[in-house]
Amino acid sequence: MNKIVFLSLIICTLIVIPVANAQFGEPAYQKLTQLIIDESENIQAKHVIGFSNNPVTVNLFEGAITDSITVTNQDGKELEFGITGMSDYGSITIFSAHENTIVKYNLENMFRQSDNLLTLNVGYPKPFSIVFSEKTELIFLNDNIIQLGNKKGISINSGGYVNVDYYDKIPKIIEAVKWEENKFDVEIITDSKIFDFNFDQKSKNISFQVNEENKFVTVTISEKLLGGPYVILLNDEKIKYTKSVSKENYVSLAMKPQAVGEIMISNYEYNDGLSKITSNDTLPVESISNNYFIWLVFAGVLIIVAIVVIIIMRKIKK
Repeated sequence: MNKIVFLSLIICTLIVIPVANAQFGEPAYQKLTQLIIDESENIQAKHVIGFSNNPVTVNLFEGAITDSITVTNQDGKELEFGITGMSDYGSITIFSAHENTIVKYNLENMFRQSDNLLTLNVGYPKPFSIVFSEKTELIFLNDNIIQLGNKKGISINSGGYVNVDYYDKIPKIIEAVKWEENKFDVEIITDSKIFDFNFDQKSKNISFQVNEENKFVTVTISEKLLGGPYVILLNDEKIKYTKSVSKENYVSLAMKPQAVGEIMISNYEYNDGLSKITSNDTLPVESISNNYFIWLVFAGVLIIVAIVVIIIMRKIKK
């Protein structure tokens, strides 16, 4: 009986310890860490590893499909490797990395989809990049709009987790407006329903109704139309937005309304509704800095301190 127990312990030790705790090799020097997304939203991870005389360990992205892993040298020759542990990300060990080594594998179950919007939440402990397919024109990185243009990728220079949203098929609405003798197209991209669109030439503002909350709304307009800087109101209350240049002389303003109601985009200087905005509201991303007011307060405090010191010194002399 004791022999059976002893043999069982040995077997358990041989099986469990390598899977749970084994970590062989030094951390690999990664020249490139990249996620590549194709038009069908399949994701492939790619790591380019620099030269090393010793075995090296490479952390994998969460969601890695281990049976899809390939490890080759720069000439395409397959190299030996082992799955060496289950850390937060999972890892492999490359036993021979005497020249640049390329690690590739696929990821699964990475996307969430709500209506037409795809959401990718992904992270890595080192700097990495994400390359999108040609069909992807704009993304929202942590709710901030980025127009990709000719650059089909983004770089996460400090590593960590990021939240990326983009449309499977861009839901685009075009509204034509006239200002003086000029005609402009106002482009609205959103999964929300848009109605009661209006351009007020006198007040220099654009308004429309949205019927869903927490949906991205991106409005692209000619800079000549409203002029800027901009303020955006939701039901007469200022809301945050991000701004990007989509093409020459055009600007894209992206927001995520937290309620249904009227969106109004105005030239900051012309808007008469600013009196309704409370003093502790957050200014838009591109608004003027508050440093001027901070220096005024600081100067006032110094004057008061100086007056108090003078009074005390006079009392001491008496």
